Amino acid sequence: MEKLLLHGCGTALVTPFDKEGNVDYEVFAALVDRQVAGGVDFLVPLGTTGETPALTDKEKVELLRITKEHCGGLPVMPGIGSNSLEGTLRNLRLLAPLKPDALLVVVPFYNKPTQEGMFRYFQAVAGETKIPIIIYNVPGRTGANMLPDTVIRLATEVPGIAGIKEASGNYSQASEIIRRAPEGFAVLSGDDELTFALMATGAHGVISVASNIVPGAVAALCEAVSQGDLAAARSLHHYLSPLYKACFVESNPIPVKAALSILELCEDCVRLPLAPATIGTRLLLNDVLKDLDR
Repeated sequence: MEKLLLHGCGTALVTPFDKEGNVDYEVFAALVDRQVAGGVDFLVPLGTTGETPALTDKEKVELLRITKEHCGGLPVMPGIGSNSLEGTLRNLRLLAPLKPDALLVVVPFYNKPTQEGMFRYFQAVAGETKIPIIIYNVPGRTGANMLPDTVIRLATEVPGIAGIKEASGNYSQASEIIRRAPEGFAVLSGDDELTFALMATGAHGVISVASNIVPGAVAALCEAVSQGDLAAARSLHHYLSPLYKACFVESNPIPVKAALSILELCEDCVRLPLAPATIGTRLLLNDVLKDLDR
């Protein structure tokens, strides 16, 4: 399998808060260190799992600065997307001075753009920077699904569009993108549960939520597929499947934050409009975590 700048396991980092609701930068640095030690391949701060819509500009800059400082040489790809072109470009101008290796740009949410609108939007963003852009398609969050024709059009016609985080949950759609993508275009699973299937089909890796909890196991699964050891990868997939499911019984990152608090790695604190995990979710996570070697 071809190795690109972004391949294997990338962790969609949580943003830890203290009990007063402030970003806990010391804990965040420790979480990044744990990911690096766990063997992940790249880091993704300021994404969905990082509760980025609830962060201030000052917090975004400091979180990216810490990620870069503690990344151990791994590629770092922050999220910069918003639901307006100007908002996204403002985030670009805010974070580009910290020299990220790539930028994750979500399909604009709430607006429900057409396929042509999506194409023009990503074309405009890519035209403003030399930093590689990774499209983030997550229709369950945005209300708009980027179709394979639009993805391939961007991949082939717009310089700087370097890959996609495909989180539609639609294997057939993702498989079509993999089949038609030009050489050098990274296809990354945006769904933990589909990582094994999509990588076996030719995807280059995953941007994972579960790897916040078990970085080594998710990284090992990705490496096993990359090396053609499907038996080992299949075993890891089944081992991780209960955790994958548990991470999404409530809106991400509610369950993963609860899991990390059970492991005493951060507080179980999220920012409104999110609320902490229910008792039922915590009980489920307790049971799942007992069966995992972390």
